[in-house]
Formats: sequence, structure tokens, C-alpha cells
Amino acid sequence: MTQNTSFLRNVFLYKCLFALTFWNHVRLSVEDELFTSVSNNFPEDDSNKKIKSLPLLYTNSHKSKANWVVIQNTTESLSLSEITNDNVKNLIALISNFRQGSRLRNLTLTNVSVKWNDLMEILQTVWHSSIEYFNTNNVTQLSDIESYDFDYSGTSMKALTMEKTIITDMYFTQDDLYKIFADMNIADMTIADSEMIHMLCPSSKSPFRYLNFLKNDLTDFLFQNCDNLLQLETLILQKNKFESLRKVSFMTSRMKSLRHLDMSSNLLRHDGAAAQCQWAESLAELDLSSNQLADAVFECLPVNVRKLSLRNNRIGNVPRGVAELRSLQELNLASNRLADLPGCSGFASLQFLNVEMNSILTPSADFFQSCPRVRELQAGHNPFKCSCELQAFIRLERRSGGKLFGWPAAYVCEYPEGSRGTELKDFHLSPLACNTTLLLVTALLLTLLLVAAVAFLCIYLDVPWYVRMTWQWTQTKRRARHDAPGDQGAALQFHAFVSYSERDSPWVKNELIPNLEKGEGCVQLCQHERNFIPGKSIVENIINCIEKSYKSIFVLSPNFVQSEWCHYELYFAHHKLFSENSDSLILILLEPIPPYLIPARYHKLKALMAKRTYVEWPKERSKRALFWANLRAAISINLPKADENMYEETD
Repeated sequence: MTQNTSFLRNVFLYKCLFALTFWNHVRLSVEDELFTSVSNNFPEDDSNKKIKSLPLLYTNSHKSKANWVVIQNTTESLSLSEITNDNVKNLIALISNFRQGSRLRNLTLTNVSVKWNDLMEILQTVWHSSIEYFNTNNVTQLSDIESYDFDYSGTSMKALTMEKTIITDMYFTQDDLYKIFADMNIADMTIADSEMIHMLCPSSKSPFRYLNFLKNDLTDFLFQNCDNLLQLETLILQKNKFESLRKVSFMTSRMKSLRHLDMSSNLLRHDGAAAQCQWAESLAELDLSSNQLADAVFECLPVNVRKLSLRNNRIGNVPRGVAELRSLQELNLASNRLADLPGCSGFASLQFLNVEMNSILTPSADFFQSCPRVRELQAGHNPFKCSCELQAFIRLERRSGGKLFGWPAAYVCEYPEGSRGTELKDFHLSPLACNTTLLLVTALLLTLLLVAAVAFLCIYLDVPWYVRMTWQWTQTKRRARHDAPGDQGAALQFHAFVSYSERDSPWVKNELIPNLEKGEGCVQLCQHERNFIPGKSIVENIINCIEKSYKSIFVLSPNFVQSEWCHYELYFAHHKLFSENSDSLILILLEPIPPYLIPARYHKLKALMAKRTYVEWPKERSKRALFWANLRAAISINLPKADENMYEETD
């Protein structure tokens, strides 16, 4: 009995193994007959594996019914392409086999060219199958659009995606087309890149939670006054032809559950305060990037928005006190025209700010003080002007604790030309160059020191006195030329002008004048007591006497250096020495002069005594004859006869 039982068990196992092997062989051979191409990732040995995704190229087959049953039992995702009027009926028959409860969940049809009714029948068949996600790509409708009584009941569908759908019928009733899709009782629907110009509001309360109408031709008329999208949470209208931000706001005002709205890459504008806006209170994420919005956009924004993108618009400033977006946490203002970082007076909860690729030369250093909750600032790729003002922003980065996103690579000097390409972290200026107060104080101190030094030198060298004397010399010369324009050739009247201190006048009168003016080769001397012209100033008389004398004799002594008028006479004589390039000075040292007695302003006298030879008055009488002979020789000159007559008349 035991052996028989064991034998029967082995026979039964053998038959089961044979049946399983035979079924696998049949399944593979049948599938090869039905489809001409299988994807590269299709398993070579699938006897121990389950097929979950099967992308295939459809062809006709007389054994189609048996093969479809096999596919129904072995796949969850199916992709078919090249659907035409010739094989559309077979496709519909295939889909009808995937009844609710089958494993197939995803169906994708690519390159479909069928009539309107066939397209609707495909959609209707899918609607009542096990398929939950239906995708079409590159669909062309060939015939006229007609009314179709679509049955929305009893569906497993969750999402419909249609991309690149072409409607060839140019004249049709809009309800016949748009009502089919508007009234679908599914959660997600995408109709993208299909040149769609309109979409109807659902005729009853819609279960739509996600609508994506990317890259179509929709306008401001979409969903106006629509009350049946109460469950809609996400609406994507990117790359359409919307123009009025105000109308967009009113479109959303009746969508009580809307949280995410994408209006990027449209033609949106906003006129300003005169146009009031009304957004859905539930709207938390709004994308308005790549439009034509300016500063006035901040007057038309949803008050409860948390994430806002205004990237690539025409915004030059964020007006203060206009927008009170207290829930805003993330703001993207990249690729606009901002000249500085915006403040956070209206954005109390702001945590992330993007201002990359604007026109910010010198960002405000107090940004994080006005925006204490900001955790990340993206401010790179701006044309930074590396100057003293930027130093504060660089120090801000060091104190921010890594809040500057992209630092340091994205933060590079653009101006001035010499610093272009330098990363901000490598840009440094001295504290003196960047501290205006310190720079002004330093410049003021240097100026005061310079003024003090110049004043000291002027006082020490008696510069004002020399300036005054030069002015008087110039004025006297001008008057002399004006009073006697034809008398320039008869200027010399004296052999020498004698300059001395009044305290040395006894020696001049008792020794100098008698010995030079009497005897052989008498010398005609000009003395102030007898040759100054009454009515003229002392300075003018000094200048005239020096001008009319061939030589100027200076009787030097300690008394001479104490006389102001002797200083005048020495200055004018020295001036003539250089102006006429003549050797007209004769120095007589009557008494030795200690250097410490010579005032600082007598630097010319010091220079003359150091460089020129002077005649010293001898104390020994035996040497005085030689003294007078040398002095006569020094001033010896033959005056013109006319000059002698003039002297005699003057005398």
C-alpha cells in the first residue's frame, strides 16, 4: 500500500511538472506570434519571473484572443504603439479583456491616428477596465468631432495623461470635445502640448485634485466663475497665453482647496493698485516665473502664500508696506532687476530668499538684521562692485554661519576692471581706506600739520615780508616806467649807494664819504640823508637810489643786522643783483658779526657773507690806505657826463 501511494504521488508530480513546462512554452511561442518586437530589457529566461512591464509593437494576428488572455495574466504595465484605423478594433478588443480585477494597471499608447469615435471608444473601453493610469502620446484625431455619450460610471481610472494630441477638425462644437474631459470623475488629468484653446468648467462637483494643462493656448477665460472645482489642489498652467494676473486671481477664488498654482512662462502683467485681486485663501505655492510682471505685482499676491517664485520678471524693487505676506517662507526673485537686497518688513516668516542674477552691486549689510528668520540667502552671480561698501557684506558672510548659498564660488567681483574675477572672500581693503570718519580725521590732521609747517617756515624765513617787498619793488618799477618812458638810457647817476645803520653814521660821514668823494678819482655816493626825494615813500626812494647807482655798499656791523631799513636795502640790492645779472654788491665789515646775532630772516646776508668776498675795516691806521685803494678800485667806473651834470643839479 505504501509503495503504491508513493508511485501515484510521483506520477502526479511528473504530470504537474510536464503541464507547467508545456504552458510556459505555449505562452512564449504565442507571444512571439502576436508581437514583432520586444524591449531590450525583456528577460531572456522568464520561466521563473513575472512580467510586470511589457512595451510592444502591435501587429495583427488571427490567434489574438488566446494571446490577450496570456498578457492579461502576466503584466501590470503595457505599452503599445502605431495604432491606426486598420488595427484599432483589435486594440479595443484587447483592452476589453482587461476587466476590472485584472493585473494591468498602466497602459500607454503612442503614435495613434484614428477617427474621433474610435478614439472615444478606446477611452470608454479603458474607463471600464482594470487600468488605473492611461497615457497617450502623439495622438491624431482624423475625422469630424461629434457628440459622444460618455459613460463615467464604474471606473478604476485614477489618472489620464494626454500629450501631443492633434485635433484636425477646425469647426466643431466645443462642448462635444471639452465636456468629455471636463466631466471625468477621476483625480488627476493632464492634457499637455496639444494646442488646446479652452476647457469647460465641470457640469457638477468634480473630484479633480490635479490638473495639468502644460504648453497649450489657454487664455484668461479659463474657469472663470467656475464653482465645481472645490477639491482641486494642484493646477499647472505653465506655457500658455494668460495675460491678466487679476483674472487669474479671480479664477482661483472659487477653488477652495487649491494649494499649488503654476502660471510660469505666460504673458502675465499687473496694472497696479486700481486692479484689485482675489485669490483662493488656501493657495500656498504660486509660481509666476518668466512673465512680464513689475514692482506692482506685490499689490496682487495671495496673502497666505508660503512659497512664491517671481523668477525672470521685470521687478526692480520690492515696495515696503505694500505686501503683507506673513506666511511667506520661500521667495525666488532671481533674474530680475533688483539693485539691492529686499527687506523683510512684509515677510515676517521668510526663511529662503533667492536673488541671484540681478543687478546688485553692493548688497545691504543689515539684511540678516531685518530678516532674522532667513536660513539661506542665494545672492550669487550678481555684478558685485568690490569697494569699501562691499566689505561690510563680506564680514556679514563670516558672521552668518554659512547662510550664503554658493559661497564663495558664486560671489565674484565684476567692478572695477582691475578686480574683475576676484572672489569676494579674497578681496581686501585697508581699514583706513574704508573708514570714512577715520579717513577724514587723518586727512584733516595731515592738512593741519602741513599748514602748521608752512606757517612755521613762512614765519621763520619771513616769507610775508619778502612777498611784500617784491610787490613794492614791482609797483615802483612799474610807476617809474610809466612816469619816464623815454628816460631808460640815463638811469645811472651815482657810483654807489651806501646802506648803513644810523648808529654807524659817524663812521660813514667821517671816514667813508670824505675818503671816497674827495681827492683824486672822486666817487659820487648816494646817501639817504641828501639824495632821498621828499614826497616819495622810503621804500620808493631806496629802490630809486639802488636803480640809479652802479654799486651798492653795505656797511655791516651788529647795528646793521638790527636795522629794518638796512634789511630792505639789502633785499632790493640783492634783487637787482639777480634781475640784472650784475656784480653790484660791495660788503664792508665794519665790526665782526657773531652768527648768532644774525636773525633767521637775514638768510640772504648769511649766504652773501659765506659766498662773497667782503672788505674788512682795519683797526691799524697803517693798513687803511690799502683799504681805501681797494674800495676805490671796486667801485671805479666812469659815469656819463650827463649823469655828472644831473648829480651836480641834484646836489
